Amino acid sequence: MRKGSNIQVTAGAVRVELGWRASPGAPDVDASALLLVSGKVRSDADFVFYNQAVHASGAVRHEGKRTAGDTVTDTLAVDLGRVEPAIETVVLAASADGGTFGRVPGLFIRVLDASGGAEIARFDSEDASKETAFVLGELYRRQGGWKFRAVGQGYDSGLAGLATDFGISVDEPERAPAPASVPAPPVAPPAPPAAPLAPPSGPPAAAFPPPPAAAAPPVAPGSAPAGAPVSLSKVTLTKDAPAVSLTKQGGTSGSLRVNLNWQVHKQFQGWGQKLGRALALHGDLDLDLGCLFELADGSKGVVQALGNSFGSLHQPPFIQLDADDRTGARTSGENLTVNLDRKDSFRRVLVFVTIYEGARSFANLHATVTLQPQFGAPVDFSLDECTVPSTVCALALITNNGGDLVVQREARYLVPDRGVSPQRTLDHAYGWGMNWTPGRK
Repeated sequence: MRKGSNIQVTAGAVRVELGWRASPGAPDVDASALLLVSGKVRSDADFVFYNQAVHASGAVRHEGKRTAGDTVTDTLAVDLGRVEPAIETVVLAASADGGTFGRVPGLFIRVLDASGGAEIARFDSEDASKETAFVLGELYRRQGGWKFRAVGQGYDSGLAGLATDFGISVDEPERAPAPASVPAPPVAPPAPPAAPLAPPSGPPAAAFPPPPAAAAPPVAPGSAPAGAPVSLSKVTLTKDAPAVSLTKQGGTSGSLRVNLNWQVHKQFQGWGQKLGRALALHGDLDLDLGCLFELADGSKGVVQALGNSFGSLHQPPFIQLDADDRTGARTSGENLTVNLDRKDSFRRVLVFVTIYEGARSFANLHATVTLQPQFGAPVDFSLDECTVPSTVCALALITNNGGDLVVQREARYLVPDRGVSPQRTLDHAYGWGMNWTPGRK
């Protein structure tokens, strides 16, 4: 499509993909949507983006980023049948984080039929320069139906300027300095991986009953409290700034959802869905998200699919794994959810991922970890390239420092000794001190 042209949209629900080519030095790009009445939002709740992922009507959802080859996409799902009658236009926007769109190669937006994936429309932006935000397109009502228009209007004031133009009240709090990194114990020497172990049994680990067969879904990210300005902040952890306070970022209540974005470089062929994001499909590849926990009362344990230790949100350990995605068929993948309303019950939580079967190491699997508080800025970071025969990776360590929850980027690939499970290896490296017994799913 050319800028300014439009096309009829007959699908009842669509997926809107904002895409670009990954390139060294290119800024990250984020998709967002604004639901308008007479050219303005009715309230800040009509803004859907990474910090406010679901509209109250359920009609628009921010589904997040995926990588396939050298193309990155950030996706919005729009159920046109559920858009409230008062809404006239759904603006589809992009913002650049850490640079201008002149440094983003191959920027495009396309609209797909959600039921079958057929492409309805595509608009390629070719004239970006100093802009830091773009309205790439819009879905709008016309004579009882919907149309898509290619817009291509740029802003040099970023997402904040774009949002303010449409009536959003924006608050970007000043960031506090990151806490200092704490050295961790040395990693065990390389050796062939061993069979996994089940959750610990006997002291000092505390036993918690598994959930029902169908585990409850994680709490969805919510809107900011009524009357509060929208926060556009997000935090990226690096080796130089590896930690951040959830409390100082506003993540003090509700839920915290942990997910992974895996990109396969070359190890396997074909694409599937696993852990919520793109992952190569392999006949018996099974990756498991989990965590070790230590509560304020001294009890310790593990939340993982192995041994059906899915945890619980509303009783100890106040952490829950929503499912065991063994085939990659779940579009939402595996998610860990932490009950931040019980944050005073936590002493420390170590989030990890293991290879249960189907591969010998994490080599050639690149990942991004995202921790999304229900209220507050999302925290993300990339893992380093795996260069050792590792079957377990420590992702993040959450510690309670006098009531302040601090997220520490770990990104540590560990290599179990012969006959030692990935879980016991984590336990040893971080001094958890639990008893472990063999087990299976």
